[in-house]
Amino acid sequence: MTTLAPLPVAGATRVVYLGTPEIAVPPLRALVKAGCNVQLVITRPDVRRARGSTTSPSPVKLAAQELGIRVSESLDDLVSFAGTHDLLGVVVAYGALIPMNILSVVPMINVHFSLLPRWRGAAPVERALLAGDERTGVCIMRVVEGLDQGEVYARSEIPIYDDDTLDSLRSKLLVESMPLLVSAVVNGCGVGSQQIGEVSYARKISAQELRIDWTKSAKDIHRLVRVGGAYTTLAGKRIKITRAELVDQVSISEFVAKTPGSISIISASQCFVATGSGSISLIEVQPEGKSPMRIDDWLNGARINSGTVFI
Repeated sequence: MTTLAPLPVAGATRVVYLGTPEIAVPPLRALVKAGCNVQLVITRPDVRRARGSTTSPSPVKLAAQELGIRVSESLDDLVSFAGTHDLLGVVVAYGALIPMNILSVVPMINVHFSLLPRWRGAAPVERALLAGDERTGVCIMRVVEGLDQGEVYARSEIPIYDDDTLDSLRSKLLVESMPLLVSAVVNGCGVGSQQIGEVSYARKISAQELRIDWTKSAKDIHRLVRVGGAYTTLAGKRIKITRAELVDQVSISEFVAKTPGSISIISASQCFVATGSGSISLIEVQPEGKSPMRIDDWLNGARINSGTVFI
């Protein structure tokens, strides 16, 4: 039976880093700033822009090149590190599973943005927001063959506030994660703990999930808006709801009988939308083919009437 490569006991003197999107850039910079010897960065292949032939490198690739670190898009390049006992692989939002033939020669830890075993998988922050979780956190965990099943070496919890968005929550979690990560690399991971509790999985958010179902509660819809990308349609055109607020309880009572999705123009700068339970106030929207705009600008240009219904 294939076994995992052993972790360096007293800290790593050589590091390989695996990451792809923007969220994986600050941890890489933090390791370099702390004096960690990052010898190789593995990232996902360049992606094609829109319909053209031009490709764009990942944010991590750009950062690594700026820092003068060798970059590769192939996990096979890690095999050359086999047999070294001072090496540690660090994974932050790499975007693909690491096969066992690599884990058997390169020990790896992962920065995971949830309180494991809750929200294993690709979209833990999004799922925590959508579920209405009151707390989330970050775990430094061992990378194993199973999805986010490894033992946890360090963790930190933070509250989720009612005004937290996906971006704000990710930023807070990054801040929490970097001291834990640097310590694990420099000083060693120490003794890990097995994950205990109910397991849940954070699958990626689909485009269909981002379409607003106005029969749901105002709280559910507000959470979806905070994740980002929530949209509805009006007169056959897609419109994103980029910022919204919950309407206070006193105002909600006025719209109890309204059809879900029904718009009520309260003033030149205030627009409520009825839901299956309660109402939300639109703050910023993005009509199809246009930039985000404040609700007063949209109301002025779109000439929406009270009683119009989002579909």
